[in-house]
Amino acid sequence: MTKALLMSSSRMGNMNYLEHADEQIHRLLQHKKQNILFIPYAAVTFSFDKFEAIVQPVFRALGYELKSIHHFSDPISAVQEAQAIAIGGGNTFALLKRLYDAKIVDVISQRVKQDGVPYMGWSAGSNVATPTIRTTNDMPIVQPPSFNSLNISPFQINPHFISGKPVGHNGESREERLNEFLTINPTEELIALYEGTALFIENEQGTILGDQNALWLRGPDKIEEITTNQPFRLDMIKGA
Repeated sequence: MTKALLMSSSRMGNMNYLEHADEQIHRLLQHKKQNILFIPYAAVTFSFDKFEAIVQPVFRALGYELKSIHHFSDPISAVQEAQAIAIGGGNTFALLKRLYDAKIVDVISQRVKQDGVPYMGWSAGSNVATPTIRTTNDMPIVQPPSFNSLNISPFQINPHFISGKPVGHNGESREERLNEFLTINPTEELIALYEGTALFIENEQGTILGDQNALWLRGPDKIEEITTNQPFRLDMIKGA
């Protein structure tokens, strides 16, 4: 029953916030009028009110109503009654800690995986949809009680993927950091998503949406491409 849209980013190029994702969002929500529960817990340097004010007009223009969870006195009940769930980007560690603090990690997972409630996330909101947050790009500014997350996707992803190093940068490239993960965790694989692309999940099937193929990292320096708009079985990629 799982339906989820895991977007790499909130923007692509010079486009406005989520402007590139109109059709991706409609593919998930099917143009059905529904109220979306928005979870802004990844915001750190700006308020939840401001985050909602950025996201709400985007969904309203697409025909969907959206309300942030911070307006509800009981976050567990808010998740239990949600018709769809959206989690925005920001800092993944802060996001996961706040999800645990609100005691809604297992509740969200159940609603999506068992009840079929549509889920969408972008950036940090996609990171927490995987088994763990071990392949986020973010700084661990707080410590959640566990790295285990929503497990909507059965394998890890790396959003905001960019290949190589900027001129003058002597730290690790993204490929090198992901190779470290694959070396330490040889039984796992992952998908890297370029800006503007997304992983769409429908039951046991996945599809890469957007204008670029995804990278399937099968081990250190073992990289294949997954062609955009071509369905594949999720279990072909090794999970946790």
